[in-house]
Amino acid sequence: MKALKKLMDKARPSFEEGGKLHAFRSVFDGFDTFLFTPNETSQSGVHIHDAMDSKRTMIIVVVSLIPCLLFGMYNAGYQHWLAAGAETFPFWQLLLYGFLAIIPRIVVSYVVGLGIEFTVAQWRREEIQEGFLVTGILIPMICPIETPLWMIAVATAFSVIFVKEVFGGTGYNIFNVALVTRAFLFFAYPAQMSGDKVFVASDHMFGVGSRVDGLTCATPLGQLATSGATDATQAAASMTDIAGDPISLWDMFLGLIPGSFGETSTLCILIGGLLLLLTGIASWRIILSVFAGGAVMSLIAHWCATPTYPASFLTVGEQLCLGGFAFAAVFMAPDPVTSCRTNTGKYIYGFLVGVVAIIIRTYNNGYPEGAMLAVLLMNAFAPLIDYCVVEANVRRRLARGKAARQASPSK
Repeated sequence: MKALKKLMDKARPSFEEGGKLHAFRSVFDGFDTFLFTPNETSQSGVHIHDAMDSKRTMIIVVVSLIPCLLFGMYNAGYQHWLAAGAETFPFWQLLLYGFLAIIPRIVVSYVVGLGIEFTVAQWRREEIQEGFLVTGILIPMICPIETPLWMIAVATAFSVIFVKEVFGGTGYNIFNVALVTRAFLFFAYPAQMSGDKVFVASDHMFGVGSRVDGLTCATPLGQLATSGATDATQAAASMTDIAGDPISLWDMFLGLIPGSFGETSTLCILIGGLLLLLTGIASWRIILSVFAGGAVMSLIAHWCATPTYPASFLTVGEQLCLGGFAFAAVFMAPDPVTSCRTNTGKYIYGFLVGVVAIIIRTYNNGYPEGAMLAVLLMNAFAPLIDYCVVEANVRRRLARGKAARQASPSK
């Protein structure tokens, strides 16, 4: 690392103002501050100096996503082998298959997103912002494995430009960029983003795996939505894997089920969430409130279960483990830019995310998921929630001051 640092320091003058490569100063600075903690300090005012800058924060979030990423690789291979009718499941081949499936999508996401951010930074003569370090890996993880690369590129470009850069870049966007990418894909290309043919890879990856013709396998929530189940027993029986075997709650928790690449394993999501909580990156208030809101609404829906809405027969555990609920609770809802900032507001925001997610999933058979839209909806209401919380605090303090003045003896 010392040799690399010396190389960067030697090249720095060429990228400074007046240097022959000064037009790429933002690019050089982005790589330099990504690799090494800057030595610069503020020259005036009172500040807290800490090596944990936003780039290091983003890197910790990326590290927390690794368990979900690795499991997603294995599960992509496992689902493909299962669809091919295999009787043995070689671990390393399954993992390699998933790796080959996800890497092109990650590359496309980063190349398009960072390319736009680098260009905008150069145009504005600003430092390159680091928010896309997390967004770039989230986008392919929340999409079906069969999502075409060009769709990911188009949706990523749309979100970075119209959801982030037009508002001023990192820290100014009001909606979660990764979720808007997913929403854009869902509404622009619904046939390629839902149904029973997109969640399991049906072709070989660079010679690994085999082609599976006529593959159809919806997610458990998708199967349930079209099952016509009239009670809890039929609802449970309607959710099966590719081989036709019933999916247990344990399978849902582990994540060995069809679904978007990184969202299926609640266990891995909780491992990543634990790292975020231990490092203080994510708000435990939001995460806890999302699960609490989801649990409360799940109980209400289960108590009022009706055959018209088969998802209402799901238990609390099944609701929290299926779909993208847990992933949204841990990695999407606590986004510090688009969520509430007041402590009371965080409880309200998180609880409503959980409630709305279950309502959408349960009472809309045409859209057997709800976490994405719930988070985006509450992103829009987060500033209003904070405003109401602050105004309520102001009124209480004014009331206390008035009461204290009335109680004090007059002079």
